[in-house]
Order: sequence, then C-alpha cells, then structure tokens
Amino acid sequence: MTEQTQVPAAPRVLAAGDGRIVASIGSVSNRFMIDGGEAGGRFALVQHLFEPSALAAPMHRHHDEDEYTYVLSGRIGAVLGGDEVVAGPGDLIFKPRGQWHTFWNAGDEPAAVLEIISPAGLEELFRSFEHSTAPPDPQALAARAAQYGCDLDFDATFPIVERHGLAF
Repeated sequence: MTEQTQVPAAPRVLAAGDGRIVASIGSVSNRFMIDGGEAGGRFALVQHLFEPSALAAPMHRHHDEDEYTYVLSGRIGAVLGGDEVVAGPGDLIFKPRGQWHTFWNAGDEPAAVLEIISPAGLEELFRSFEHSTAPPDPQALAARAAQYGCDLDFDATFPIVERHGLAF
C-alpha cells in the first residue's frame, strides 16, 4: 500500500469528463476521481465502467477496507458472503472488509458505478494494472492482490462466471 498524505486537498470541481481513466484487467475501466492522498487517506473514489457481462474481479476479500458501490447506470450483480443480489441505478452495495465478494455487470448494456473505498489504499491495486499488456495469470494476480491485503478465490469465481456467462 502507498503512504497517504495528511494534507487536505483544495476545494475543486471534477467535471464530467475529468479524472484519469485506466483500463483494468478484463472489460472494466477505472476513472480515478479522488485519490486517497487528496482525502488524507480516509477514502478514495473510483468510477468503474463495465462492458456488458464484465466481471470486476475474482471472488476476493480485503482485510483493511470497506467498499461501497453506488450504481449509476445498468444492473450490477454481486455475491456478498453467501448471498447473490442484483442492484440497479440508485442502489448501494456494501462490501465490508473481511467479507468474500465479487461483482459484475448483470446486463447487456454498459454499466457504471461509483466505488467508495474506506480507508483509501485498495484503489492502488486497480491503478497497478495501468501498464499491463495482458491479464496476469492467476498466481501473479493473487500475488499482486496480496500486496494490497487482498485474498483471491478462483475456485469460487469460475462457477459464477459460467452461471452468468461473464467475461473474465
């Protein structure tokens, strides 16, 4: 994890077309809106942009951060612990630290969500894929995720991918 600054950011407006968009693994891109350093490490805000039927990440859990996924457009499916849910525009999905989860675009159209990460830090894992030319193999992906306090479970992921016809 990167060290977060404790200097408050100056007030600003992030226009609709602003923010750095970075391709992630698979068919999800990330628009970095508020970095942890700008918020004194308290939180980060990332917009995930999903292609149809795109899986955001393998089944995983993080040990230090809570995630809040606010659906802007489309339908987002999620496995939260042992429950499977679908959320639409205006819905909020809470993924507490320590809980196994994954999420995906459950529709045939692009989808977008705002991902609030608290405290900040996990967004750096998303950013780490910026210069990847191909998806890493499962062992490399698990090793990279572990650097950010995140465990992956591919055995639990593949049945979800098959059941919903997801791209991963």
